[in-house]
Amino acid sequence: MSPVTDRLDPRIADRLKRDSAGLVAAIIQDHETREVLMLGWMDDEALRRTLEEGRVTYWSRSRGEYWRKGDTSGHTQHVRSISLDCDGDALLLTVDQVGAACHNGTRTCFTEIAAS
Repeated sequence: MSPVTDRLDPRIADRLKRDSAGLVAAIIQDHETREVLMLGWMDDEALRRTLEEGRVTYWSRSRGEYWRKGDTSGHTQHVRSISLDCDGDALLLTVDQVGAACHNGTRTCFTEIAAS
């Protein structure tokens, strides 16, 4: 049994559907305002660290390493809740966001309108 399974309700762990790289999408939402801040990726270890530490840890697909939001920038994300979507292939994390969520310095990564 993996460390994540030990920490998650088995009904949730069994429903978690990872992609071929072992990743699941993690949608980050501000707990208070409900604004969608960003999308990141987690594997089992990133989720385990997030649950254990209470701060969001991601798997960087481009760098091939773990990163905990805010360790460099100071723009931390403190977990308030984690939900699993109906298909089991995405997580919704509500957080208390300190500073900008996006690496470009904006509060949210969703600043450009693609269509209206």
